[in-house]
Amino acid sequence: MLLVIVVLAALWLVWTVRRAFPDYSGTVKVPGLAAKVEVKRDRYGIPQIYADSPDDLLKAQGYVTAQDRFWEMDFRRHVTAGRLSELFGDTTLDTDKVVRTLGWRKTAEQEVGLLKPETRRLLESYAAGVNTWLDQHENTATQAFEYSVLGFQRSGYKPERWTPADSISWLKAMAWDLRSNMDEELGRALADQKLPKDRVDQLYPGYAYDRMPVIVKDGKVTGGTFTSPQAKTGSARALSSVFEAINAMPEMLGNGAPEIGSNSWVVGGAHTTTGKPLLANDPHLAPHLPSVWYQAGLHCRTVSEACPYDVTGFTFSGLPGVVIGHNQRVAWGFTNLGPDVTDLYLEKTTPTTYEYKGVQEPLQTRSETIKVAGAKDVTITVRASRHGPLISDVMDDPKKLATGGQSVALRWTALDPGTTADAIFALNKATDWKSFRAGAAQFQVPSQNLVYADVDGNIGYQSPGRIPVRTKGDGTRPVPGWDGAHEWKGDIPFEQLPTSYNPPEGYIVTANNAVVGPSYQPLLTKDWGYGYRAQRIDEVIKQTGKLDIAAMNALQLDTRNGFASTLAPEFLRVGKDVKGADLLTGWDFTQPAGSAPAAFYNAAWRHLLLRTFNDDLPEGTRPDGGDRWFEVVRTLLTHPDDPYWDDSTTPTRETRDTIIRASMEDASAELTKRLGKNPAKWKWGDLHTLTLTNETFGTSGIAPIEKLFNRGPLHLSGGQSIVNATGWDAQEGYGVDWVPSMRLVADLSNFDNSRYINLTGSSAHPYSKNYWDQSPLWARGETIPWPSTPTAITPRTTDTLTLTP
Repeated sequence: MLLVIVVLAALWLVWTVRRAFPDYSGTVKVPGLAAKVEVKRDRYGIPQIYADSPDDLLKAQGYVTAQDRFWEMDFRRHVTAGRLSELFGDTTLDTDKVVRTLGWRKTAEQEVGLLKPETRRLLESYAAGVNTWLDQHENTATQAFEYSVLGFQRSGYKPERWTPADSISWLKAMAWDLRSNMDEELGRALADQKLPKDRVDQLYPGYAYDRMPVIVKDGKVTGGTFTSPQAKTGSARALSSVFEAINAMPEMLGNGAPEIGSNSWVVGGAHTTTGKPLLANDPHLAPHLPSVWYQAGLHCRTVSEACPYDVTGFTFSGLPGVVIGHNQRVAWGFTNLGPDVTDLYLEKTTPTTYEYKGVQEPLQTRSETIKVAGAKDVTITVRASRHGPLISDVMDDPKKLATGGQSVALRWTALDPGTTADAIFALNKATDWKSFRAGAAQFQVPSQNLVYADVDGNIGYQSPGRIPVRTKGDGTRPVPGWDGAHEWKGDIPFEQLPTSYNPPEGYIVTANNAVVGPSYQPLLTKDWGYGYRAQRIDEVIKQTGKLDIAAMNALQLDTRNGFASTLAPEFLRVGKDVKGADLLTGWDFTQPAGSAPAAFYNAAWRHLLLRTFNDDLPEGTRPDGGDRWFEVVRTLLTHPDDPYWDDSTTPTRETRDTIIRASMEDASAELTKRLGKNPAKWKWGDLHTLTLTNETFGTSGIAPIEKLFNRGPLHLSGGQSIVNATGWDAQEGYGVDWVPSMRLVADLSNFDNSRYINLTGSSAHPYSKNYWDQSPLWARGETIPWPSTPTAITPRTTDTLTLTP
């Protein structure tokens, strides 16, 4: 009997999973099309769409994306609208409260009205394609397997119609993921509550312009130096509430992942084997299953003014167009510019007012009602000052809100409506540097580094985005909101933002390092990435000579640890006799998955950070192990008696060498327990693993459900602040928590020679052959062909779906 039950359960599972698999071949009627559209897919399920008009092209894109990713689209719009609790109950209530307080959906709806008529029309066409697919799949069991699983908890759910605001809202989530220095600003403020300002400042060293590269080498504008006050002790609870609110956001939005950034570089023809540019990009984001990216090609059969699109690359599920890729003339890539676009304002509040220049002004308020599956609705009151929503309210004590005190408001450029959606379509149809920059000028949030190349051999760099100009302060710490002295007085004009076109070096590297030198003003930020990845990319390009596609891809996989050459000799000096330490003798400082030296070094590095700093710093400020901590420890190594070396929890006074040796012994003991007694058999990849976790049911806590949706583990090379940027958090262990979310290399001599890879696959349907088919390739550093012309696409086509009026 038990066997019968097991067999029936297995058959039910197979039948239920397969009910949601889409048809990739045949003919489907799509009302509203003006003419026939063809969708050609290769073995990886990547759609290449051919149409005669932009509206048909975008309608088809909406339709085929819904085929592959509708549950993901529906889930994401619940995230960005603060409506997760409608699906998952009170377990996601805190997330909804944060998002409602920030008002992402409200801002997105306002943005739709600001967009150009052409952009709004294309958004509507995309939505119409999604909704046609919904009309043809009214039973949620045929939409996605997730709805069947969810049916065990609740019933009667029917997805709403897709709208342009649903598409725009995801841009707010990506802006949060790339939210610049807000975490550093908050970290300084939290550390200020426990340590003197000079000791906190040690933990945030300035950019080493004498050692590390800048992106635009001749950018200079004179300006002054700003300073911000140390947050007062009375703000401690409000600041802690902000930290708790950030932690309430889902990890898929980059919560807590250190150093989320990216690599991109473009090399002119003088440095390539073809005589034409090559462009590489690998955005570093929190890992998702399915991947945050969706590969697609949008092709007008005849490219003309009436139908100008012939573009392929990566986009987001639910967002029309292509975000990163190339058209028939230009290619482009993104990395996070990381300017300071957020400020935390300390506000003196009563339940209904706040102080501004000695006057009590009324707080702006609105009510938000959150529907909760299986429970009563929850209503919250969102309060805001002139500086933005009081984000500290979300997790603060209700009794405190009722009596007043000190609160924290968030000013953030992403909370002001913008026109980034216009920019996406403008970039998609750009034909030269002039039209490309015109499109970039409309890209407002998140502010990015854009690299460019064209078929005529030109390369360029542009930093677009809305970046505020402050009347006072440098954005490194929260500022008083009541004095009126720390306001924003507009944005830096696009014409003043750093740019470079065909620089004399013949190549441009961006890796979240400083864009310009320290004399540039207005201030962009003081919290750059510290340049280790950019330095290594720059070094390899100079050493390689002529680069080809393979060399560009190999550079994306480079694993050299730029700080190990400084720290490893210190380990050998102090503790050469510690078990495993001799692995570092002769080590080349690279971190492939099979490396024993990398396993020991990273374990010793982690324990060094924990022993040196965790006793002094509060939660939210402790070291994650990225390149800021490289610079902090680099300086501390020259000060053996610095107070940070002393363990404040012991009666004795520890010094540098005491802590270094103890850290090595900690590492040796940990690796012996986890990886065995023979150090020669230790492997970095056995510590440094990635389990691809489904962003909804992957953390359900129900083992059989998690097994259905999750994949892995993958044993990875690379690490923190390394070109092959597989990040990990020293506070948590060695598990990978941010990754190169995709990789691409575009060949401007022949686009069909280009290569790319996604983190997972094109499909979000578990057990689809394309659910995670690209993941093993990605983990090994392999790429797949990136065809873009009919000549290259047709031989690789395995399925053709025809959409007819």
